[in-house]
Amino acid sequence: MPDPDKQPDDDALMSQQHSVEALEIAIGKQVRASRKRLNLTVAALAKQAQLSTGMLSKIENGQTSPSLVTLTSLANALQVPVTSFFRGYEEQRDVTYIKAGEGLPIERRGSGAGHQYQLLGHTIGKPYNIEPYLITIDDQSEVFPVFQHAGTELIYMLEGRVTYRHANKTYTLEPGDTLFFDAEASHGPDEIQKLPCRYLSVIISEATTP
Repeated sequence: MPDPDKQPDDDALMSQQHSVEALEIAIGKQVRASRKRLNLTVAALAKQAQLSTGMLSKIENGQTSPSLVTLTSLANALQVPVTSFFRGYEEQRDVTYIKAGEGLPIERRGSGAGHQYQLLGHTIGKPYNIEPYLITIDDQSEVFPVFQHAGTELIYMLEGRVTYRHANKTYTLEPGDTLFFDAEASHGPDEIQKLPCRYLSVIISEATTP
């Protein structure tokens, strides 16, 4: 039920407040990091910037919005540009939002009729790769592909039942079961015992330099 006492601008004001709080926290982290790089105590930096230790402590903990004059004093004391205090706030954070059934179809060995691989997201510009897949098998097969690749893999069973092979061992996976393994060993479905079969597969590996 809509809140009759809620004003139309409440959501906008709340979003603005959250943005301000995020900015305060980002500035505080940068101030603290810059201070520690110079091996300065809170008291020493406060003295150089002509601030009270209490005020500096509040700034570093993101509990107050420092004025431009205060930020300039801190920047001079720390020998950094004022803009450096805003770096953490301006950084872009990767996010991928996938609605149900809208994962990117991926052609992998074994994909085809009755075998669907949907990529649910990917990392960008990181020293590692994370590839989450939703794998759906809705058709019985006598032969399944064998996978072998770098990294570590996590499988979380959602629906159905499958015998999954890793190296020379097999594991029966049912909804709620997890298999976490070294992906450099040969692995893959060995026998589908109950259809349809759906599971999440998350592959983590080191990023390769181009």
